[in-house]
Amino acid sequence: MTDDVGAVFERAGCGGTLCVRSLDSGAEFALRADESVIPASVVKVQIALEAETWFADGRLDPRERVTLSVADRTPGPVGVSLFDDDAEMSWRDLVVLMLTISDNHATDVLLRRVGVGAVNATAARLGLLGTVIESDLRTMLDSIGRDLGNTGWKGLIAWAAGASADELAEADGRLLVARALDPQWGTRTTAYDMVDLLQAIWTDRAGPAAACERVRATMAKQVTRHRIAGGFRTPVRVAAKSGSLVGVIRNEIGVISHPDGSRYAAAVFTRSRPGADDAAINDGIGTATAMAVDALRRERA
Repeated sequence: MTDDVGAVFERAGCGGTLCVRSLDSGAEFALRADESVIPASVVKVQIALEAETWFADGRLDPRERVTLSVADRTPGPVGVSLFDDDAEMSWRDLVVLMLTISDNHATDVLLRRVGVGAVNATAARLGLLGTVIESDLRTMLDSIGRDLGNTGWKGLIAWAAGASADELAEADGRLLVARALDPQWGTRTTAYDMVDLLQAIWTDRAGPAAACERVRATMAKQVTRHRIAGGFRTPVRVAAKSGSLVGVIRNEIGVISHPDGSRYAAAVFTRSRPGADDAAINDGIGTATAMAVDALRRERA
């Protein structure tokens, strides 16, 4: 079975690690689940948990208004990251933007408020020993720009707009060895750690019950439905958080709930090879997860 799941990633043009665990029996299926990987936006689940914990224990008023200024905006493909003007909203609505559409600027505003150290301390408390956030997203993106010979991310985007095909191809080669894509230097985690995190959130052990419930409910509203959720059909429900980075990293973690009440936490991390197809990798994530869940359900039966 492990070989079959590995073949799914191979056909999709990527390397993959995976862990799927029954939240009821503890039985699990794993493929290289202890390997250190780049989480990309999957870390937003940790940040959401920290923020919601602060709301629940009174350290931060979830309704307090916060201004998101253009001057320090974190780049991203959706949401506030694309706004031309300053925006104002509540702390709790920033969590919604972060988990549902993966807004980068909302993420960095929240992370600056609660602090990288606090998020890492919670990971350590939960026993996620392979999980470390090294910086906010803007710092990480700027490091990629510098590794590719520019002043930062904005400089890289400006350079790419006028670069030749050969120059872009050379940059793609250098991108693969950027520090942000190397788990020895960048933010990192493992599939085992992320399944442990999901299990703690789904059993109210990660923090206050109200905080865990808010994270679960908001993850269920994620707009992205073509990775883990792509492997399942109604009435099976999926609450998840995806993560992608510069066309190389494509991940997702989530919990699959069946009508019979059984639940499975899943964490899938991939790294594409040159020429890989984005849609094929997304489909592979759903297929591999469904295969692992089916194997656990057959074992239980």
